[in-house]
Amino acid sequence: MDRLANTVRPYAWGSVTAIPELLGVEPTGEPQAELWMGAHPGAPSRIERAPAPGEHSRPHLAPADPVTGPAQPHPTPETHALSDVIAADPETELGSAAVKKFGPRLPFLLKLLAAGAPLSVQVHPNLAQAQEGYADEERRQVPIGAPDRNYKDANHKPELVCALTKFNGLCGFRVSAEVAKTLESLGVDSLKPYADLLRARPEEAALREVLTAVLTADREEIAATVAETAAAAQRLAADPGTPPREAAAHAAYADIAHHFPGDPGVLAAILLNHVELQPGEAMFLGAGVPHAYLDGLGVEIMANSDNVLRCGLTPKHVDVPELLRIVRFEATDPGILRPEASSDGEELYETPTDEFRLSRYVLAEGAAPVHLAEGAPQILLCTAGAPRAGELSLAPGQSVFVPAGEEAELSGVGTVFRATVVA
Repeated sequence: MDRLANTVRPYAWGSVTAIPELLGVEPTGEPQAELWMGAHPGAPSRIERAPAPGEHSRPHLAPADPVTGPAQPHPTPETHALSDVIAADPETELGSAAVKKFGPRLPFLLKLLAAGAPLSVQVHPNLAQAQEGYADEERRQVPIGAPDRNYKDANHKPELVCALTKFNGLCGFRVSAEVAKTLESLGVDSLKPYADLLRARPEEAALREVLTAVLTADREEIAATVAETAAAAQRLAADPGTPPREAAAHAAYADIAHHFPGDPGVLAAILLNHVELQPGEAMFLGAGVPHAYLDGLGVEIMANSDNVLRCGLTPKHVDVPELLRIVRFEATDPGILRPEASSDGEELYETPTDEFRLSRYVLAEGAAPVHLAEGAPQILLCTAGAPRAGELSLAPGQSVFVPAGEEAELSGVGTVFRATVVA
């Protein structure tokens, strides 16, 4: 079992305070958006391990023992990227079943995510689309770092986010008639054609045509519409006669427009379900489902991929034709997940993906230690209290990596999230 040293990603949308408060450290004044735990090549966690017997290392002397005599040299622990440790011996670190199913790499990335401002509205491809898109861009020799490159790898990117605080987001299309009602309630003349289209056309075609129209409209004209829409949304959010759920959604639209004035993604956001997660609740984001995180602190887990197609609320490249090919134009229930408890105290967030499996343990005073199943790689993340993972004490925000085949036990008092795979 190895304690992880993890990297904070300072993306501009990140909260300045949420992650420092969880870690119990002073804020730096800069955004701290994500804390990455895993073996992603962009920022792999680091671990300390003594080299194996026979490997070269600078020795150090242990204290002399009065019985056994002079001190003997011992290898000095060295710091390694977790990705390098796994690459050196994937069967030991990941287990043979995981290597056979996912290859010689950790198939998930675990994060603390702290949104202080809205993220882009985005969608992820399924596995076949990712493989096809990656092969096409490789064939056309689009540089991997090019701003107009869509596919950085050949993998899909299902995601799950579990709220640690109240967490706001957008997830999946609303029923077209409900969107039309919202657009009409805003009283903005330039939104009327969209509302009429949503009422007149079959749902899939209507959602496709409205999103296409919004993203391909003249930027000056759409900016004026967005400004009027934001003002109207703010009025409705403040109106005591607006039902609470609708008021919360209007407040979210107004806040999005405040951060991204004139951006067509504001109108795209109105097409989507507004979701408010309470602590402990989660939502799963599958392929083709447009979504965005708006604000809050959560634990996020995803398949190890960087494939993102954006459709607004971003200065980055928006590839409209490819986006429209990937998006699933169907109304969906965002499906708030609540964990299912088992007899051993594990609370599982059930999802349809095998690349990751996220669960939670809430360890109570006086409870018996919890023994975790072996056979697959695990990352254990503390989010509250002072539990122990084996011999290692954990504080909020601290985490450990447990190689496959190594025993792990949780004890003490606190909350620990467990990330592993279905191998």
